[in-house]
Amino acid sequence: MNDMIKELYSIGLIPVIKIENADDAIPLAKALIDGGLPAAEITFRTACAADAIKRITDAYPEMLVGAGTVLTTEQVDAAIAAGSKFLVSPGLNPKVTAYALSKGVPMLPGCANPSDVEAALELGLTTVKFFPAEAAGGLKMLKAMAAPYGQLTFMPTGGINADNLLDYLKFNKIVACGGSFMVADALVKEKKWDEITALTKDAVKKMLGLEFIHMGINNENKEEALKGAKLFELMFGMPLKETSKSTFAGDAFEFMHKKGPGKCGHIGIRTNFVDRAIAYFKRMGFEFDESTITYDDKTGKPKFVYFKDEICGFAIHLVQK
Repeated sequence: MNDMIKELYSIGLIPVIKIENADDAIPLAKALIDGGLPAAEITFRTACAADAIKRITDAYPEMLVGAGTVLTTEQVDAAIAAGSKFLVSPGLNPKVTAYALSKGVPMLPGCANPSDVEAALELGLTTVKFFPAEAAGGLKMLKAMAAPYGQLTFMPTGGINADNLLDYLKFNKIVACGGSFMVADALVKEKKWDEITALTKDAVKKMLGLEFIHMGINNENKEEALKGAKLFELMFGMPLKETSKSTFAGDAFEFMHKKGPGKCGHIGIRTNFVDRAIAYFKRMGFEFDESTITYDDKTGKPKFVYFKDEICGFAIHLVQK
């Protein structure tokens, strides 16, 4: 997986946007960044697409900005000149795709059937767009089509929304989804930046699925831990469960038999994707203790990690659902 595809994967959801007024480009980019998605695919369906891309890449060079609906070699040149870091097309035009690849910029042509996929493989591609995703048969079709093609990965676009986003992302051959549900044309035209930010935040929440699991409370010894756990049992009727290191009161409170991570203890947070959550929190300025990462034996992806800093005396860890 090359660096650009890794970056697409870490973000997970790429807003697909049609901009009709280049003056909207920067406030729209800010709305997406504020919502937790520093990425955009600006489609070449309007005359100002290249200008919009240039404005965003100049104002927010850290943002992952690509060009969509790239249909000609001239548009390839215009998109690259504007600062596009990746290119996307609705279908697979061998001439345009080969030209884009010769420029050293990742190109994700649209593929809707095995013939398209094999043409993409012939060009040396390892990631393609699956378009139009829902109209072409959705996740069921994608899984069936992907099966014979080994390590080929996909970015489905077309009909992706808040309701089906997670189903797509859980398929291990998907690097990211393209979606416009948080940046609908009407919202952009009416300059509803706050609403776009709110919808983007909701989409990120849906993708990461962060949930509180339990709080681990440090104690000096097993006797002290049992005393606390039994009090919670009396107060709330929480059943006790003893492990080699702690005593649980219900599922939410873990009384440690001795001092563990964190001054006061630890808090466990469950997520749909530990790796994407790590990337998200890093973008938000948080750091992780890389030495605590453990990996899934089957997927090779992170399944557990502690944040570097304690919060109010508690160590915080993420764990894969």
